[in-house]
Amino acid sequence: MISVTELRSGTVFEDGGNTYIVLSYEHIKMGRGSANIKVKVKNIKTGATTEKGYINGAKVKPVTVFKKELQYLYKDDDFAYFMDPKTFEQTTVKLDLIDGYDFLKEGMNFMVSVLNDEPLSVMLPPKMDLVVAETGPGVKGNSATNIFKDAVLENGVKARVPLFINIGDKVRIDTRTGAYTEKA
Repeated sequence: MISVTELRSGTVFEDGGNTYIVLSYEHIKMGRGSANIKVKVKNIKTGATTEKGYINGAKVKPVTVFKKELQYLYKDDDFAYFMDPKTFEQTTVKLDLIDGYDFLKEGMNFMVSVLNDEPLSVMLPPKMDLVVAETGPGVKGNSATNIFKDAVLENGVKARVPLFINIGDKVRIDTRTGAYTEKA
């Protein structure tokens, strides 16, 4: 058993017969009373997000989650398909379990969290280098102001890039926000 004060973002635990993953953690101490722990959790089986409250000192059952490095193959309307590069075994992951699934790039390796041979989530790198497939013509010299134009990247994601970026340029994109960070 682990104390609820150890529940940090990404921790997986079991409570009341359900398995949850922690999305956020908040420790609330008011006056002379005992502290309250509030965690925002996602039910792994149903996908429902709820808030749970515990008193300081409560314990929950930890769940061991394994991480595998898998190679991304392709996706369809509902699933993304990955392959273990050592055993060539394929794994199917629901797209709603992947935050930012538009950034998946064929042939790249990603860390996949697995519980009882069932994938929980796919961790994308914080930033990825992508090639600009479509954009307006580049303009040089206007770097004093932050003026951006629309661009379509190689994976179909739309992003706002500076005026000097041309078709074929590599740009670094933040996968959490989809924002341009720098020219790669």
